[in-house]
Amino acid sequence: MLIGYMRVSTADDRQSVDLQRDALTAAGIDERHLHHDKASGARDDRPGLQQCLAFLRPGDCLVVWKLDRLGRSLIHLLTLVEDLKQRGIAFRSLTEQMDTTTPHGELLFSIFGALAQFERALTRERVIAGLAAAKRRGRRGGRPRAIDEEKLQQILAALDAGASKASVCRTFGVARSTLSGAMGRVEHCSIVAMPERAS
Repeated sequence: MLIGYMRVSTADDRQSVDLQRDALTAAGIDERHLHHDKASGARDDRPGLQQCLAFLRPGDCLVVWKLDRLGRSLIHLLTLVEDLKQRGIAFRSLTEQMDTTTPHGELLFSIFGALAQFERALTRERVIAGLAAAKRRGRRGGRPRAIDEEKLQQILAALDAGASKASVCRTFGVARSTLSGAMGRVEHCSIVAMPERAS
């Protein structure tokens, strides 16, 4: 059975699914088997797409007007198509003339898969290079610390003077879990900094 999926963006009220509907019905899809969303392609929560994917059965073929109507990115598109393949469901895109039931279509998606893997590798490489460059400039990755060094020294001095953790949290306006995390880092640094005993 042929099942169609259509999507238009909410960003443009002038868009409608008429063009997509005409193309899909001309391809032989019954209008009762058309699903659609009016949502940005970047969104994960597309109820029409979820309903469409749940409706599909082995032997069916999901048909879209263009590739960008289905996936929010190349990687997302390939993931969806691979999931369909695992379920025994074919995929066609009318505009790009892709059809996973043909050797040509399978080859194209293999190429796309290699490109997506290449894109992931480049992204990972850029992230690592960015973190290394930031570290060389004295910056650290991750979330900023909730307690700066000056405040932490004041808290430690208060604790050394006999103040309770509860009173320190109230005085300095920090959560108990935040204080525990900061003290854990201090203890870890102290252990790392301790010189080894001579044997």
